[in-house]
Amino acid sequence: MTNSTAPDRDLMSKFDGLIAERQALIDSGVTDPFAIVMEQVKSPTEAVIKGKDTILLGTYNYMGMTFDPDVIQAGKDALDQFGSGTNGSRMLNGTFRDHMGVEQALRDFYGMSGAIVFSTGYMANLGMISTLAGKGDYVILDADSHASIYDGCKQGVAEIVRFRHNDVTDLDKRLGRLPAEAGKLVVLEGVYSMLGDIAPLREMVAIAKKHGCMVLVDEAHSMGFFGPNGRGVYEDQGLEGEVDFVVGTFSKSVGTVGGFCVSNHPKFEAIRLACRPYIFTASLPPSVVATAEVSIRKLMHAHNKRAHLWENARTLHNGLTDMGFRLGTKTPDSAVIAVLLEDQEQAVAMWQALLDGGLYVNMARPPATPAGIFLLRCSVCAEHTSDQIDAILKMFHAAGRAVGAIG
Repeated sequence: MTNSTAPDRDLMSKFDGLIAERQALIDSGVTDPFAIVMEQVKSPTEAVIKGKDTILLGTYNYMGMTFDPDVIQAGKDALDQFGSGTNGSRMLNGTFRDHMGVEQALRDFYGMSGAIVFSTGYMANLGMISTLAGKGDYVILDADSHASIYDGCKQGVAEIVRFRHNDVTDLDKRLGRLPAEAGKLVVLEGVYSMLGDIAPLREMVAIAKKHGCMVLVDEAHSMGFFGPNGRGVYEDQGLEGEVDFVVGTFSKSVGTVGGFCVSNHPKFEAIRLACRPYIFTASLPPSVVATAEVSIRKLMHAHNKRAHLWENARTLHNGLTDMGFRLGTKTPDSAVIAVLLEDQEQAVAMWQALLDGGLYVNMARPPATPAGIFLLRCSVCAEHTSDQIDAILKMFHAAGRAVGAIG
């Protein structure tokens, strides 16, 4: 006879607060901001949401590659030639022609000798950090690091040291306290995705090298449009040859899904033999890596796209600033523009007003943001037209006035 007695402690009870908070939001008549459905996507900048034509300003499609005809055709061709999936890990039967092709495209794009593709950018950080830093080693990371970086630290067995966000002096001080003989990995991000601020990589890398550290930089939110070749903030700040590992993703500027790490280290290929998140997960479908390869090769020559993206970012940032909005950065430092609000109530009201007006942005709150910060995160795309940017500014002005965010 089956025992139907409930357990002494329901492991799901810890989520009661989250469930109640979400339900209260829904009961108030607000659209659930964490359950948006794209009913139709017409282009990199337009979709249908709740039956309404909507401008997209809340995706990471920075370079607008998702509807590029060559990229789409590459995926269709690979689907026809190799089927829908690999049914195995890269270590077994999961390496197809296009996996080799996209890794070569990454080597060419970054001008590096080694490239390894993971199933997502999250898995790239999880795998690289937990594999590189072992017992007795140290991982030193920015306090505002992405969740995937923190989880990479948790997955491993190294000691973890945090320093204050973008604080060069604090990084130097904390590194100075560590044993000189220990292995040390400093993990940085080129662009921090919540506020859109960039790291002072030049100074930080110099400090790391002074203390004998290796450096890994996550360039997820800068690949494609920072630097002369679109390689990221580290290239823009003249650090090629100084950074040991660059992690990135295909789900932003590349326009598909997947993650990677590139490096010039002569022993880099050994990562494939030791990295659990690489060894024990299925490889990406051939159609996905085929689209990524073509997209990456096109990004090598996307100078006009890069220029237009920066023009859009400057226009939007300056326009919002002139209206009186409080932004995450004083200048347009990246393609991420964060509009800071007073509290969750105002952020939700602003987000809903924009959605009703035909504009989708991301709403973010703690713990995704620093404590006490509620914001709307705008992600600019190279495919946004000047008319769309003008329309976006008008919608922000109307919504801001309606909720009291601006005068």
